[in-house]
Amino acid sequence: MSTAKKWSNVAVAMESALGSNITITAISKASEGVVTATNTLSNGDFVKLSVQGMFQLNGRVARVSSVSGASLTLEGVDTTLFDTFTTGTANKITFGTSITTATTLNASGGDFDFIDTTTIHVNSKTQIPGAASAATYTFDNIWDVTDAGLLAMKLAGDAQSQRAFKFTFGTGGQIMVFNGYVAANLLPGGSAQQLVTTPSAITMFGSPTYYAS
Repeated sequence: MSTAKKWSNVAVAMESALGSNITITAISKASEGVVTATNTLSNGDFVKLSVQGMFQLNGRVARVSSVSGASLTLEGVDTTLFDTFTTGTANKITFGTSITTATTLNASGGDFDFIDTTTIHVNSKTQIPGAASAATYTFDNIWDVTDAGLLAMKLAGDAQSQRAFKFTFGTGGQIMVFNGYVAANLLPGGSAQQLVTTPSAITMFGSPTYYAS
């Protein structure tokens, strides 16, 4: 039986720095993909991947496990059915910026754009999935132009640059990590005698990855 969660005690952390490029020379197709790289990583590090060939990993954030010499495992990432790797790099992520002002959030997107494959030889329509729409989180935040997290999100949005995010559901709880583009303008809004809020959004680039803790 599943354990119910609520939006309480959820820590949201944003990428504050990226390490230098780590060259990847191979990625296996396995229940957890094994990476061969010029490795400087340790167990538990989070990395942002930039990959060609195995395009399903491009922009993906993953946690590193089973580090041994030049090989490491992308924990929780099943690459069995992915395309074949050609080239790529990984960058260690520092999640040093805390986002502590969100009062509401909504998830949208991620739906497939289906492609019609119906022929003249059948009497019912057929279709296959095309590209999925980008998944987006939208937030209402407490408006505070001195808040470090809001300022960092605005800076990322102004630069139109990607940032990695980590949601942790309770102390030692389940984790979601993903990469995306940020939109935040710090414009105040709200209703009379109500909280002054400001909107922000994160549009995912690549798929999210989930961990039990």
